[in-house]
Amino acid sequence: MPANNLSIKKWLDQYLETNPPRAKSLVMTLFGDIITPHGGQVWLGSLIELLAPFGINDRLVRTSVFRLAEEGWLDARREGRRSQYGLNPGSARRFERAYQRIYSPSHHDWNGKWTLLFATSGAMTAEQRSDLRKELLWQGFGMIAPSVFARPGNDAEILDDVLRRVGVQGAVFACQASETELPSARPLRDLVNECWEMGMVIAEYERFIEFFGGVPRLLDASPELEPLQAYMLRTLLIHEFRRVQLHDPLLPLELLPEKWPGKTAYQLCHDIYQATFAAAEIHILATLGREDDSVREAAPYFYHRFGGLV
Repeated sequence: MPANNLSIKKWLDQYLETNPPRAKSLVMTLFGDIITPHGGQVWLGSLIELLAPFGINDRLVRTSVFRLAEEGWLDARREGRRSQYGLNPGSARRFERAYQRIYSPSHHDWNGKWTLLFATSGAMTAEQRSDLRKELLWQGFGMIAPSVFARPGNDAEILDDVLRRVGVQGAVFACQASETELPSARPLRDLVNECWEMGMVIAEYERFIEFFGGVPRLLDASPELEPLQAYMLRTLLIHEFRRVQLHDPLLPLELLPEKWPGKTAYQLCHDIYQATFAAAEIHILATLGREDDSVREAAPYFYHRFGGLV
């Protein structure tokens, strides 16, 4: 949906008509982008009000937070007839790492080393083996053979957290590997095409760029942005970018195609977020403040997103 010759309001209306967000997923986006930097807790009434502009009714909101609480993401607290929700400590750590992927440049210097993990131990149950596979794939590991996983780089802290969360500390083998000089061996970079679905990631980044690529021109041509519109645009932006990022294994640039769309998408997300965050905060504070007069501005770390918000 090109943004040419559209107003921000019309763009938002068309986007929601063609891409209505799922309630449960959008709740997760709000907790990561908005609720966490504003104290980490939200009254159910405020959450319902925040989601209403996206066409999500109160029944869907109640169902979503109930399921997220059942799944162990949220903790609930009752005060009279009111309910308040917040991330529990375990899910808060996972949210922090997930959102670091979104707000920080995803490509860093690489020393050419690979982390290899062998989940061949008989000490794991079938359920643990399945959970470990899911967690490793989510953290950007590729499966190069049954129970053998690889990832360029050395994310020892993240890997250790995965092993502890799954409960398989001491039950897997891990090592660092580097390219061999053996001329008859295939280069390790060939693993990228075999073990990661990069075509899908490229397509999702290109879709993100297609939808949001014209928005900066719309913002430049618009008068002062209304807080509600800024909030809606910022939320949809992060919601869509988060979905792409969580499928991206964040491989080093040296292993990616020359014209990697992830760089373009990140810069686009940065530019739109920079243009909308301040006005969006006006709407957010007003909404949260109707049920909680102790709500304050976002925590200082919020302003470090995307290298520093101005």
